[in-house]
Amino acid sequence: MAVYTQLSAESLAQLIACYDVGELVSAKGIAEGVSNSNWLIETSGSAANGARFILTMYERRIDIGELPFFLGLLDHLAAKSAPVPRTIHDREGHASRNIDGKAVALIEFLPGISVDHPTVAQAQSVGVALAEMHLAALDYPANRVNDLGPRASAQVLADCGAAALAEIDADLPDSIDISRQIADVWPETLPCSVIHSDLFPDNVLMRGNRVSALIDFYFACNDAMAYDLAVTHAAWSFTKDGNSFRPEIGQALISGYQSVRPLLQAEAEALPVLAQGACMRFVSSRAQDWIDTPADALVTRKDPMDFMRRCAFYRREGRGAFG
Repeated sequence: MAVYTQLSAESLAQLIACYDVGELVSAKGIAEGVSNSNWLIETSGSAANGARFILTMYERRIDIGELPFFLGLLDHLAAKSAPVPRTIHDREGHASRNIDGKAVALIEFLPGISVDHPTVAQAQSVGVALAEMHLAALDYPANRVNDLGPRASAQVLADCGAAALAEIDADLPDSIDISRQIADVWPETLPCSVIHSDLFPDNVLMRGNRVSALIDFYFACNDAMAYDLAVTHAAWSFTKDGNSFRPEIGQALISGYQSVRPLLQAEAEALPVLAQGACMRFVSSRAQDWIDTPADALVTRKDPMDFMRRCAFYRREGRGAFG
């Protein structure tokens, strides 16, 4: 989440008037993240209708033609009682609208907080919620190819170039060869569903030890469920800078997942390379964002080396990283 485009109070009020949610009371830009512009919206609607929403303007990496996949997925999962926000449709029944050539969508606000230092019980709950989401999505009729897979990561890093990467960190050019090696041994026949593929702690809201919401599904796609678990393991099981691994969190996450959906042997054996591929995905996207993000954008750049360190851990520890 971020704010790349500024909208006037008048423009926001006119937009909210297209929905049956009451009048606009306030709008606050959300600075976290790197892909879209987001606002926390409060309206005069009753509590029963939900007076708080997230407004998203789609800025980067998202093909607007794929919005029906993302927004329809939210409604599909919400209908199955998964903890995800539903899409708010406008008065004409549309899930998204257009402002100055950019698509926007209004999404239900679900209460909860993101945790910076998860407990074992919280990690267990995240594993359970992820597995339940995978099962709920098995019959989602739409399909979207993962365009951020290992070969794409390798290409992004190659396109960034060693010189530009070295300006970020002297060790970052190593990612070009590492990403190619991972892509060459990537498993292609693991069980698939629709996956979140970006389930960082800031995309999970907790109320105590319970998951109250999984959010930000705009990288969701059809891919290996074990890969999604590996992404989540890499995102949750380390300190933020990637320097320290928290084995109890990683083990709780996998234990929670397997309490709902036990992994096949092939999935368990593939976890080390899947986790390395997950790391390279975030190394590549963060490196590209670092290079491409305008200096005046209201957005916090994220260090790709945080995931280079994670990748080095998975390459060193192998299967032992997963208990």
